[in-house]
Amino acid sequence: MSWQAVVTNALVRYLIRRRLQDVQPGMDGVRLVRRVLGQPRWMRERRARRARISKVTDAPVRGEWVLPLDGIVEDGRTILYLHGGAYIACTEETHRAVTCALSNQARSRVFAPAYRLAPEHPFPAALDDAMAAADWLASQGVDPARTIVAGDSAGGGLALALLVARRDAGKPAFAGGLLFSPWTDLAATGASIRTNDGRDAMFVGAGVAPTALAYLQQTPATHPLASPHYASHAGLPPLCIQASADEVLLSDAERLAQSVAAAGGDATFRRWPGVPHVWQLFTPYLPEARDAIEAAVAWIKTRVPNRAS
Repeated sequence: MSWQAVVTNALVRYLIRRRLQDVQPGMDGVRLVRRVLGQPRWMRERRARRARISKVTDAPVRGEWVLPLDGIVEDGRTILYLHGGAYIACTEETHRAVTCALSNQARSRVFAPAYRLAPEHPFPAALDDAMAAADWLASQGVDPARTIVAGDSAGGGLALALLVARRDAGKPAFAGGLLFSPWTDLAATGASIRTNDGRDAMFVGAGVAPTALAYLQQTPATHPLASPHYASHAGLPPLCIQASADEVLLSDAERLAQSVAAAGGDATFRRWPGVPHVWQLFTPYLPEARDAIEAAVAWIKTRVPNRAS
């Protein structure tokens, strides 16, 4: 573990876990989560300088395109990135550290949609918006076979649900799915909810299932498109899964990798010790975040290689 990870964990515990450990259900709790997980405008704008960003406001979907700073994209390589935030917080702008890094290093254009948030827009609004974004990309001539669906935390679960829904609808398969600390089980049945409760720098295990209620509302926590842990994982494109060994959602990632393998699929899974949930957001300052992004980019390039290579 790097000294930067030690400092990052301490800051995350103080700035996030301490403030969210007793969050109450209802809109007051949602507003608190949005304040804690949000970012000041100056930080979002500073990160925007790392890439070329253009907003999409007049299409069937909203969001932003992120292109490498030099504008060079290799052979139409595209990433559809779904941000995390427990389905109730954050935006495509709060996750620019990751989208800009992936764009520059993978020589890829990234589209990050502004999907609707709960509780104002409960399930299946986020999934409907993700499906609409995928269909809109296809209408723009983006080839699904050269597109990676990616996401972190709730966005990782949403990315998996999108892959499941598209498979079930018979739509063209994407090249793969890149999942950072995916939240796939909104019923919170994984063992790490308990075993990693004191080790997770960001979240309290007991708060996971109650937080999901804002998104689920009347939907059962075991619905396979709300909690894709409960979906069939056969016939999915290859997955790359990263998770912290210390986070309460570790079991979600572990069980997904095991399920995909049991179904005859391809899942590359790696744990990082001593880092917080979705530590990739701390790139480029955290060495472990840089390593994780580099590993993700290497995997992306195997799934969507340069046609000239």
